[in-house]
Amino acid sequence: KFSQLNLPKEFLTNLETLGYTKLTAIQQKSLPLSLDNKDLIAQAKTGSGKTVAFCIPIINKLNIKNFRIQSLILAPTRELANQIALEIRKLSRHIHNLKVLTLCGGTPFKPQVLSLSHEAHIIVATPGRVLKHIQQNNIDLENITTLVLDEADKMLDMGFYDDIMEIIDSLPKNRQTLLFSATYEKNIEKLASNVLLNPVVVKVENEEKVHIKQKFYSVEESNKTTLIPALISSNKAKSILIFCNMKITCDKLADDLYNLGLDVLTLHSDLEQKQRDETIILFSNKSYPILIATDVASRGLHIDDVDLVINYDLSLDEKIHTHRIGRTARAGKGGMAISLYTHNDYDRVELIKDTFTDIQEESVDKIEDDLSYKIDSELRTIFINGGKKQKLRAGDILGAMTAGIGLHKDEIGKIDILDFASYVAISKEKISFVLEKLSKEKIKGKYYRIYEKWQNKKGDINCLKIHYFLK
Repeated sequence: KFSQLNLPKEFLTNLETLGYTKLTAIQQKSLPLSLDNKDLIAQAKTGSGKTVAFCIPIINKLNIKNFRIQSLILAPTRELANQIALEIRKLSRHIHNLKVLTLCGGTPFKPQVLSLSHEAHIIVATPGRVLKHIQQNNIDLENITTLVLDEADKMLDMGFYDDIMEIIDSLPKNRQTLLFSATYEKNIEKLASNVLLNPVVVKVENEEKVHIKQKFYSVEESNKTTLIPALISSNKAKSILIFCNMKITCDKLADDLYNLGLDVLTLHSDLEQKQRDETIILFSNKSYPILIATDVASRGLHIDDVDLVINYDLSLDEKIHTHRIGRTARAGKGGMAISLYTHNDYDRVELIKDTFTDIQEESVDKIEDDLSYKIDSELRTIFINGGKKQKLRAGDILGAMTAGIGLHKDEIGKIDILDFASYVAISKEKISFVLEKLSKEKIKGKYYRIYEKWQNKKGDINCLKIHYFLK
């Protein structure tokens, strides 16, 4: 249990309020070692609780009075970096004035330079962007005591080895290094030998075969789209993640499903970072039932409770397939993964079947389409033009909606607060009521503009439908 860890009382109390009581396997194996300041190589799949496993030792040894960068966390994608930063902020709520800064590409460079000039305690970054700040002498890393390489195998697959080594050359030699990876292959061994000192290796065996039920369907290319509603209804799925290999396929499928009456979101690299962040929020807070994505979403995203993954296009190799289907078995939960393939995919099918021996080959004729099953979400999302920079907290928004305008707690879903914006999932039936009433209600002594986030026919959710606002 978390309560058995050697942590300050206020830290344990915060963990308890967050619902962290029982350690996952990787946390149980790694935390006693990392809290003892040992270098660590930890192998565990996405969704195993590894983020908490490396955030706790970072926060525990933080010297809040020393306003210098003490920890650097490197991650392969902007989405993962942002979600790690969010997790750190949650885990460190008992510490006042902690500053966590994210440095990622796809966001303006100059504001990051300004933020760095004011220092921070913890940096979460993608390799390319933090290296650029190092090369331009914008960042002081002399006080680093902990380096974390999260999803190290993914970073190496993306060609970041040289960048990582150049970053490490700028760090103090006397530091703790924690390396987390889903796989442990030759490239990871090479990296580990160059950056860790007498590391302890801990592994959690891959549990995907136990938790994920897999079905493969041989289909005609022209029939793929029409099968989607039947696959969803036959599995009574509420949250569905569909993978395509190309961006153009994502957009085409989104249009086709929209024309069939389904609400969908798309996620791929053509979207700007703000659009990608909003898409993830709207899907993870259950405002939309279906997310269609390229492999940008197969790793590094904390999207929990996905109960059905559909591989609309078969993945290019077995490693990508593993990461995709892992989205439906996070934290040990079970799930279903369905893969569609054509006669052109036989070689890849055999390669995947060599890795997963329990795949069920099914006939499309046996799919039982439940026409009475409604593929929809009970929630929608409102946008508030204020966030952390305005000192808004989830409790402030919740209070304004319950005590303020009389909404019941059961009608309010997940609340996401970013720097300058907040997103709140609301019961669909209450959207108009909330938009009208909340715009006339002060939140923490101030009026805010309230919008509904929605999508148009093209699946573009970067639209704001303005209902009411105070001038």
